[in-house]
Amino acid sequence: MTENPVFPPPDEPEGADERTAEVLPFPLKKHSDPAPEAPAGGEAKPGEWEAELPDDADDAEAEGLAEGEPVDPPREAYPPSVSEWMEAKDKARMPVLPDWVKLPDQRKAVRKWAVRHYSTVIGYHAVRLPCIYTPKILWYSPRGAWRWSAAIGRWVFDAEGKSLRLASVANEDVAEYLKLSRQRNDRVRLRGIVATIAGFIGLAAALTLYVMAPSWLLLLAVATLTTTLGAVGAPADRPLIDMAKVTFRKRKLSSDIVVRAHEVAGLTSKDQTIAFPRPIGRDGDGWRVVVDLPYGKTFEDAMKAHARLASGMDIAPTQLFLDKDETSGRRVSYWIADRDPLAVPSGKTPLLGATRVDFWKPFPWGVDERGNPVMATMLWLSLLVGAVPRQGKTFSARTIALAAALDPYVRLYVFDGKASPDWRKFTKVAHRIAFGIVPKNGFDPVVHLLTSLRELKADVEDRYHRLSELPLHICPEGKLTPEISRDKKLNMPLTLFVIDEVQEYLTHPEHGKEILSLLVYLARVAPAVGVSVMTSTQKPDDKACPSELRDQHQARFALRVGAYQVSDVILGAGSYSEGLDASKLLKSHKGVGLLKGMSDDAGIVRTYLADGRDAERILTRAAALREAEGTLTGDAAGEAPAPEVSATILDDVAAVLGKGEAKVWSETIVDRLADLRPEVYGAWAELEAKPKAEALTAALKPFSVATDQIGRRIDGKTVNKRGIKRDDLAAAITQRNEKRAAG
Repeated sequence: MTENPVFPPPDEPEGADERTAEVLPFPLKKHSDPAPEAPAGGEAKPGEWEAELPDDADDAEAEGLAEGEPVDPPREAYPPSVSEWMEAKDKARMPVLPDWVKLPDQRKAVRKWAVRHYSTVIGYHAVRLPCIYTPKILWYSPRGAWRWSAAIGRWVFDAEGKSLRLASVANEDVAEYLKLSRQRNDRVRLRGIVATIAGFIGLAAALTLYVMAPSWLLLLAVATLTTTLGAVGAPADRPLIDMAKVTFRKRKLSSDIVVRAHEVAGLTSKDQTIAFPRPIGRDGDGWRVVVDLPYGKTFEDAMKAHARLASGMDIAPTQLFLDKDETSGRRVSYWIADRDPLAVPSGKTPLLGATRVDFWKPFPWGVDERGNPVMATMLWLSLLVGAVPRQGKTFSARTIALAAALDPYVRLYVFDGKASPDWRKFTKVAHRIAFGIVPKNGFDPVVHLLTSLRELKADVEDRYHRLSELPLHICPEGKLTPEISRDKKLNMPLTLFVIDEVQEYLTHPEHGKEILSLLVYLARVAPAVGVSVMTSTQKPDDKACPSELRDQHQARFALRVGAYQVSDVILGAGSYSEGLDASKLLKSHKGVGLLKGMSDDAGIVRTYLADGRDAERILTRAAALREAEGTLTGDAAGEAPAPEVSATILDDVAAVLGKGEAKVWSETIVDRLADLRPEVYGAWAELEAKPKAEALTAALKPFSVATDQIGRRIDGKTVNKRGIKRDDLAAAITQRNEKRAAG
């Protein structure tokens, strides 16, 4: 059915915004056509269709609707059903050329591979030519000459017919023997003449070459002859030329092998077998097979039979990959790799060649099992990374943090519970950073983490309020935009909070429960305002990393773990039934994991590598970017964390309140705090009156202590300034103490 035209309402002036137009359900008719019908497909050409006005059409005309005025065509070129049908056909259409021919980045990758591969092969053989190949050629060439002359002698004297002649003698078949003897004599006579002529020609050519040819041509001929004789004389188990690369086991895949695999996996029956909707063919470094399972069998059944299918195809389970087909529940696409692709390193991170990164856009994180790039994004989500030790968990998470560092408008928080060297270089760029859980030189990293979490929670709460209050032309939908995040005045940058070995902080005897509560809040609420949380752990159990925190992460990444139950804990309940099991990964699969939740599809990621030196190069470049943009803040800029989120702020304020003071101005409290603890609050005392009040307001906000206008009479005039009430402070202290007692 054709879309209705849109007319301006009668009571609106000319030129009114079309977004406020009213949709009138007028039927359409064609000019000079007594029986109007909408054209097939719902299309209407401008000027061809007009509204069939009701009886009060004259009134509408009087309001500005002219007769015969063209009607806007519908916005959709095709009805939804046709569009969906064409989209499905487009997906089913096979590409004319492979991606590595069409896409510039893949052409470049193939070109780099070819140069690297063949230069390595040429260099490999060039090094071995004088010291290995030449002695072997000289050693085997006499044997080759003997084999060659012996083969010619057997041919000339018809040695291949000797067994037949002996057989006729043994059978006492005189006629057959005489026939074979005459045939042998004729052959020897002819072959002898050919061999003699060839010998004279060869000798003449050799003498001519020796007398007349230049020395380089003579040497080339001798080298060619010697090499040929050496190759002929080389033993079969020790070839003359070494292999420059390992030849992996690879066989041609046939339909018989695929059918056999499904039979032994129990995916067929006596009445039904599998069908092949398209031929088996090569796909990259492997085979692509699309199979229709018997009716009643599903993709989930094939996933459960993964190991048996691999055994039936006589390959390792790590070489078989299954993809679900959207067109049918029983259609499965297999990719059978020639070798284990997960054991092949993905290479250095492309961030080494990047000048900067736009964290609002996906960035390269690794490749899948077929070598296709995998792009990651941390927008609007939190990420949990889990694995057993020494499988690349920290390096995988660090690559994401390095990408964030290369965007100078991303604020970084980095905390490492194991105090390893892996995150040390982030001191160049991190707004807040700390290592380990043991206090050292008067600095407590756990308190610093707690301070940062409280600071970030207050910032998240403030962002929600400010985004809802911004004008529509700045924030149309009440959501963070790239322009808002890069506006220094608004101070709402994209933020990435990274905490490695989170279990070390969650099990802290004093602050563990509060850290857990704050992390749960941030992982659940903060991504919507541009604050993403990335936690990693080697102990994802309920004691070290409770489910209330794990369940708040929208994205999960599991590298190798010890059991499928642990894999399910990291990836989420039910992942094993979907065929996602990180315990099947091998020890050699470093940096390889299963990614779920970052996009609609779950899959394998071989993360790029950035070792310590690479990370330092990237972070040095990132620090220079931030200095140039003026976004180097916090610990990286030598700015101590604001004392507003210190653990003793409530007690300190209570200590400076005088007896009987029910309401006190904020700037007065700040001055008293500076006298009480100048090493902590001394910087506040140097601020102007208004910044003093704002500093105290921000400090007390995480504890739900509000600041209100407080009026006082000074010199006969009423002066209003922001301040706090003793009752609000007492209520906050009571609530805090109750939480501690309950904990």
